Amino acid sequence: MPMPEPVQASMHVKTLVLGSGCFWGAEKRYEAMQGVIDAESGYADGTGFKATYKEITKRSRRFDARNYAEVVKVTYNANILTTETLLKSYFESHDPTQKNRQGNDIGTQYRSTILFSELDQKNVAIKLKATYQALLAKNGYGKIQTNIKPLDKFYSAEEYHQNYLVKNPNGYCPDHSTGVVFTPVERETRSNEGLLTGKHIVVIDSKNHCPYCEKLKKTVLNDYHGDIPVHFRYADELKGLKIKSATWATPTILFIEQGKEIFGQQGFMDRSRFYKALGAFKLGDTEAYSIAFKKGTDRPFCKEYDLFKNTPDGVFIDKLSGAPLFNTKDRFNSGTGWLSFKYPVKGSVTYHEDNSFGMKRTEIRSKSSGIHLGHVFAKEGPKGSDRYCINATVLEFVAAQ
Repeated sequence: MPMPEPVQASMHVKTLVLGSGCFWGAEKRYEAMQGVIDAESGYADGTGFKATYKEITKRSRRFDARNYAEVVKVTYNANILTTETLLKSYFESHDPTQKNRQGNDIGTQYRSTILFSELDQKNVAIKLKATYQALLAKNGYGKIQTNIKPLDKFYSAEEYHQNYLVKNPNGYCPDHSTGVVFTPVERETRSNEGLLTGKHIVVIDSKNHCPYCEKLKKTVLNDYHGDIPVHFRYADELKGLKIKSATWATPTILFIEQGKEIFGQQGFMDRSRFYKALGAFKLGDTEAYSIAFKKGTDRPFCKEYDLFKNTPDGVFIDKLSGAPLFNTKDRFNSGTGWLSFKYPVKGSVTYHEDNSFGMKRTEIRSKSSGIHLGHVFAKEGPKGSDRYCINATVLEFVAAQ
């Protein structure tokens, strides 16, 4: 009996060239779709000059009808990803009613364009355009400006544009979608009532694939356990909040107090920048902020020391990240006026050479947030153990359950 043919051999390869504004984010979004074999940034649908990024972005070509469009050539296995599914994602991922622009990107190079290579692709595109037009009209949008034309020639973009988001890891994904979809999905409306009091962190998330959003969650937010809560919202879920930042970039991190944005950051924030921003938001211009980020030192026998020197059993945590740092079972009275411990919680701190003030010391920082905690002194603890001399103002205490 013959062996069944492997699924990989059942390939029906097609190519569509799609323009929906800046090609950087679009390329990454298509690559994430199951059934896409390759997505390549490039230029098409222009004439009269050499297709290069330098040429198409010239000021004189901004409103030139002959200018090339920024496009992505999508090569896909139509047995896995149908042309209809691909084009539905295309229409939903940008605002096709905008002519020669997407958001703040203005010019003919950003026009909405479908360049087909097969007649069935043209037919599907025309049908979906009409269907989507009706859906958009119901939601108050105007006429779709998307051009549907046969592909003449595709010019690959310069190498530095290919996989741009991989090469530039600290950016954002532009999200100019209308929010109108072909098949509405029931989702619970998230109330912002709880955000109108106290301090909160709001992260504007993407409805589509956004590698920067996922990276922010994976490298920063998934191990954040601080007492200022984090909330994820889409750009159309900010009702009732007073936001001054633009909301078309994902992720955008907003620091909210009493329902009003205090400050915000567009794009991915690494751990260091996130905690410095959080420190300014939570601590303000205080001694705790100075110690955490300017390597200051508590005054001996300060009020925080008096509060923490004789607590019941429990754990001292990072004031910003909420990560456990020191256990009361390892605390001892050194008589110095600073909190002293024999050991930190395993894996919770990092060690750094400190030669300031003409001294040779080992600085201790929190591994989770990077804030300055104090210093460790070899063999100055009980029975020859080390003494971790820690600033109380950058800690919080959690009693044992």
